[in-house]
Order: sequence, then C-alpha cells, then structure tokens
Amino acid sequence: MTDATGSGQVQVHDDLVPLAFLLGRWEGAGVGGYPTIESFRFGQEISFSHNGKPFLIYTSRTWLLDEDGVPGRPLATESGYWRAQPGGHLEILLAHPTGIAEIYVGEITGTRLEVATDVVARTSTAKEVTAGRRLYGLVDDDLAWAYDMAAVGQSLQPHLSAQLKRVG
Repeated sequence: MTDATGSGQVQVHDDLVPLAFLLGRWEGAGVGGYPTIESFRFGQEISFSHNGKPFLIYTSRTWLLDEDGVPGRPLATESGYWRAQPGGHLEILLAHPTGIAEIYVGEITGTRLEVATDVVARTSTAKEVTAGRRLYGLVDDDLAWAYDMAAVGQSLQPHLSAQLKRVG
C-alpha cells in the first residue's frame, strides 16, 4: 500500500498518530541493575516501524558496554507490537527469546507513555518475571525510557533506563 502521492511510502494508519513520534531508529546507552545482579552499562538500538496497519512494529537489542563505552557481548533482545487505542490508551505485546511474553496496558499523554504488565507468561525454563512497568518519553529530541521489574522473588523496582537519539 502506497500513499496517494505515489512516493512509495506507506501511510501511517490514523490510529498510530499518537505514536508517530516514535517512528524510526533510536540508538544510545543506558544503565542496569537489580538486587540479584551487578550494575552494568549497555548500548541499545530500538526500531519502530509500520506497514500501514494499526500497530507499530517494535524491535530492541542491547549489548554490554565496558568502562570506556566499547561494545561487548549481546544482552537482551525483544520484539513486538504497539497498538494505540481510543482515548489515549495503549497496548503493547512483547516477546523475548528467553521464553517470556508480556502484555502491557497503559496511557499515551502527548509524547509520554506509561504502561504496566497486564499479563506475563513464561515457559518452564524462563527466568521468573512476574510484573513490569515501563515509561517512555521524549526529553528534548531524545527518547528516554525506564523499566521497573518484579522478578526472582523481588518486588517491582528499577531495573533499566536509557537515553537514545534518533538515527538515520
């Protein structure tokens, strides 16, 4: 499906207008920690794209950064779909190759998104994750985000945060 101008670009579905500020590729760095692990720095690349349907296609990959900011081994990856709903509501479906699937629900307020898990499902071999809360927003032109997690017997608490710049 192309737009009416014949440019070959797929038009953003009307339902995605509240999320359009996310479209593109973002890169940057962040920090992580949790009571059960040592603190660490990571690099990240996030992509938000669309195909004309009423959802964003989301992928994220992270890698360890050493003290000098040199990339190291791969860390987490996740992919899924973000669906804006009437009244500023948002649904996010995420899958992780570690055997975890999550459904988040929440609100869109301008260029700020706040969601919490409605469902966390995991395979028998996956780490015990029981809840999550995510906050995304534009800070100047950067995409800042934070993730609180409840896992391995710990209550919901800060786990990851990053600040990313739009690239490309």
